[in-house]
Amino acid sequence: MENLIRKRAFGTTDLQVSEVGFGAWGIGGPAMAGQIPIGWGDVDDAESVRALETALDRGINFFDTADVYGTGHSEELIGSTFGNRDDVVVATKVGHRVDEDGTFVRDYERSYILEACEASLRRLRRETIDYYQLHSAQVVELERGECVDAMESLRRDGKIRDWGVSLNTFDPYPEADYLMEHHLGNGFQVVLNIVNQRALGLIANAARSGYGIIARMPLQFGLLTGKFDRDTRFDERDHRSRRLTPDVLERALDALQDVWPLTEKYGIDKTALSLSFVLSIEGVSTVIPGIKTPAQAIRNTSGLVKLDEADMQRLHALFESDLDALLTFMYDVETA
Repeated sequence: MENLIRKRAFGTTDLQVSEVGFGAWGIGGPAMAGQIPIGWGDVDDAESVRALETALDRGINFFDTADVYGTGHSEELIGSTFGNRDDVVVATKVGHRVDEDGTFVRDYERSYILEACEASLRRLRRETIDYYQLHSAQVVELERGECVDAMESLRRDGKIRDWGVSLNTFDPYPEADYLMEHHLGNGFQVVLNIVNQRALGLIANAARSGYGIIARMPLQFGLLTGKFDRDTRFDERDHRSRRLTPDVLERALDALQDVWPLTEKYGIDKTALSLSFVLSIEGVSTVIPGIKTPAQAIRNTSGLVKLDEADMQRLHALFESDLDALLTFMYDVETA
C-alpha cells in the first residue's frame, strides 16, 4: 500500500526516518524494579506483532525501543518481526538495567555498554543498530567519558551507525548543552507535547547544529488522547498508576479545556491535534507515540495537519500561563 507518512532527515546523518515513529515501550509488557512498575501492564504478543506490521504498512519505518523495556522483550519482538531488513530503522537505548534482586541500576561503564550492545543486537537480530542512545545519562557520566568512549568505539566497529542521548523529562538542557559544546553524538530524544514544552529552545539550537530530534511522550501517557476522565484508574503494574494519580488527572483535565476547541477548527480528534502540534515544530525529525495495537498504529497516523502559526503561538502561551505549572505539579507527584 502507499505510504501515508512522510520521511524526514535525522539531523545531518544519513538516516531518513518516518515523521511518526513507533514508541515500543508498551509492547515490552509488564516489568518491575522491586515494587515499582516500569512497564505498561499486560499485553498480547500476537497483537503487538500485528501492531508492528500495521505500523510498517502505514509508512512508519522508525522503531524506538530500549533494552530495559520488558527487560529485553520489546527488542525481541521487533527482532522477530523485522530481523535485519534494511527498510526498517531501529533505535534502542542502554544504561538502565534491573538486577536479579529487582534493584534498578544506572550503568554507564564502558564494559557494560559494549556488552549490552551485543545483547541488544542479538535480540534485535540485526548486524547494526541504526541509532543507539544513552538512556538518560547525566553530565557527570558524560564527563567521566566511559560512555562516550564506548559509543564511539561501537560506531568505529560498525555495531552502531549513530548515537545520542535520551534526555531528562523535566530538565533536558544540561546534557544536550554538554554534547553540543563538545560536538558529540548525532541526536537527542526529548519529551515534547502540549503539556511539556520545556525543550523548545533546545530543539531550535540542536537543529541548527545538525542534531536529529526524537520527540517522545507526545500524548503524555495517554492524557492528550482525551480517553481519560476523573474516574480513570490504572493497574498497579502500570507505571501510570504512580504518575497519573487522581489529583494529576483532575488538575490536567481542567487545564486542557482551553486546548480542545482546536479539534473543531481542524476537524480532527485530540490524538491527531496533539501529534500535529509536535510535528508542526521546526527541527523535530520524528515523533514516537506509544503503540501497542493495530488500531493505535492507524489512529496515530491519521488526521495529521500543519497547525497555523497563530494556533501554535496560542498553545505556547497556554504553556507559559498554565501548563508549565501543571508540569511542575506532575514532577512533584512523580518524585515524591
